[in-house]
This record gives sequence, structure tokens and C-alpha cells, in this order.
Amino acid sequence: MEIIILIVVVVLVLVVGVVLYNGLVRSKNQVENAWSQIDVQLKRRIDLIPNLVETVKGYAAHERQTLEGVIQARNVAIAAPDTPHDQAAADNLMTGALRQLFALGEAYPDLKANQNFLALQEELSATEGRVAYARQFYNDSVLAYNNKIESVPTNFLAKSLKYVPREYFEADEAARSVPNVEF
Repeated sequence: MEIIILIVVVVLVLVVGVVLYNGLVRSKNQVENAWSQIDVQLKRRIDLIPNLVETVKGYAAHERQTLEGVIQARNVAIAAPDTPHDQAAADNLMTGALRQLFALGEAYPDLKANQNFLALQEELSATEGRVAYARQFYNDSVLAYNNKIESVPTNFLAKSLKYVPREYFEADEAARSVPNVEF
């Protein structure tokens, strides 16, 4: 009888261990999937930049500094290490450069009316929405993962398997501020 109780306890502990481990793996994979979605959308945006710059060049050739700023921001985004902090910094730089570029559309009515510029602007706007959604999904996944590895009893298994908390994808302070618009 005692041996049966011991076997049941051992099997129960093993089942709980497997369930906890599988939950950790699912959470870790969810975070990695969410990160890859951010990466896909950021790369999509980066790929649209050369076409946008070429379109603007024809209308605002003397706005070289703005165009070079966008190209530089794109190069920084391409070269940024694949970490949430570094990608967020590159993303913030790219967002600022694109704001300046789109402001040119206001200064040049012919550019603002150009169908290619409008299509690229719409595509970038849609991509920005996808990036925002991917960021939110990633941060939600990180929250669930971090909660799981820090909660009892999973934290014991997570520590022994060297699971570490993940970093959130956060905007910098400048991206959180509301721009000052004057007419």
C-alpha cells in the first residue's frame, strides 16, 4: 500500500513538473513569436523608406538634410542589435525622421498631390499601426512570461532552467510627448 502511495506521489510530481515546464516553454515561445512580429513590421517599414525618399527627392531636392536624416535613421534601424531596447531606440529615431519627411508634404503641394507619395504615406501609416499592435502584443506576452517565471511554483523550475525576465519594448520620453502644433 505504501509503495502505491509513493508511486502516485512521484507520478503526480512528474505530471505537475511537465505541466509547469510546458507552460514555461509556451510562454517563452510566445514572447519570441511576438518579437518576430515586431521585427517583421519594422523591416517592412525600413523597406518602404527608399521608395519614399526617391519620390520626395524629385519634388524637394533642396531638402537634402531631411532626406539624409531619413536615410541615416534607416541605416541605424538596419544595424540596430536585435534587443528590445536597441530596436526601440532605432524605431524612435526612424519615427522622428519620418515625421520630418511627411512635414515636407505640407510644404510642397505638388508632392502632397503625388499619387506615389500618397500611396507610400498610406502604406507607412498602415505599417505604423501594425508596429503598434505588434509592440502591444509583444509587451503583453512579456508580461505573461515574466509573471509566470516569477510566480510560485513555476519560479523554482524557471530558476533551475535559467529562464530570465524579458525586457519590454518601450518608447522613449520624446515619443510619449504630444507635439506642439501652431497655426
